[in-house]
Amino acid sequence: MKRRLFVGGAFAGLSMSSTRVAAQNLKAGDIPVTTLGKTGLKVSVIAQGGARMDLHPDIPAAAAHVRKMCDIGVTYFDCARSYWGGRSEEAYGIGLQGVRKNVFLTTKTMGRTAKEAEDDLARSLRMLRTDYIDLWQIHSIQNREDIDKIMAPDGAMKALEAAKKSGKCRLIGFTGHFDPGPHAALLKAYEHWDTVMIPVHAADHAYLSFEETALPVAKELGIGVQAIKIFGKANLLRSLNPTECLRYALSQPGVHVAICGAGTQGQMEDNIRTVQNFKPMPAQEIAEVRKRAITGAGVYTGPTLEYWKKRV
Repeated sequence: MKRRLFVGGAFAGLSMSSTRVAAQNLKAGDIPVTTLGKTGLKVSVIAQGGARMDLHPDIPAAAAHVRKMCDIGVTYFDCARSYWGGRSEEAYGIGLQGVRKNVFLTTKTMGRTAKEAEDDLARSLRMLRTDYIDLWQIHSIQNREDIDKIMAPDGAMKALEAAKKSGKCRLIGFTGHFDPGPHAALLKAYEHWDTVMIPVHAADHAYLSFEETALPVAKELGIGVQAIKIFGKANLLRSLNPTECLRYALSQPGVHVAICGAGTQGQMEDNIRTVQNFKPMPAQEIAEVRKRAITGAGVYTGPTLEYWKKRV
């Protein structure tokens, strides 16, 4: 589904003056910032997601997109060693040349042992053309076995702690979208997490809800929360407009940053306008949006919409 088909809906409720903001006038500082949980760091409330670099035909085109995002004011860049077979990091490294110090840069490792994670970090630093990562994360936690491997004496946690101590990363966290149970368990198993990344979207409540199981734990612990799957991989756009999707995610208690997999400049401009005019959704609107997300226009939660979650 092509999100730009929903441009009209994206501007629903915005003032006419905000919709007149020209693309070329968007710049650093135009995106609202928030404090990333107990870290105390100020970061922008939306970020460019690295998983969608594969929408571009090649690395130079993806790097050009990254640079455009900087030019219109994006300062938070999410990535992972595994995205696009490593090419996303390479595109980031090229696109962020000369502006690295001006952005908050993240990446992730699929490594479960310290050695695997250390090797990933060395490659990530090389591809990203930097000597440190602002946030380094253990990627795609799925089950208790993952937790046991990570927390073992030779597990990936050892590498994350060493990297933070040496200055190769500033913050550490973990991510996932498979099962909220292990997410909640890992949040409780280690007291020094800085961040966590979880799905937050209007249909999440209907099936293995991260909002009900993991998000409250993160909020209680003061951990910085990055929301993903905000648009449901565009499936939610059958029933909701992009503004509703983004407002919903940022209205959830405990959410600090929305990771937006914008593949075009126009998509990110829509997101920027939304957060410039952001007002939290009241409870009644949240309930109405949740209902439409799972019943309207053929949207069905579970295997059809949330294919990334555990099947039970």
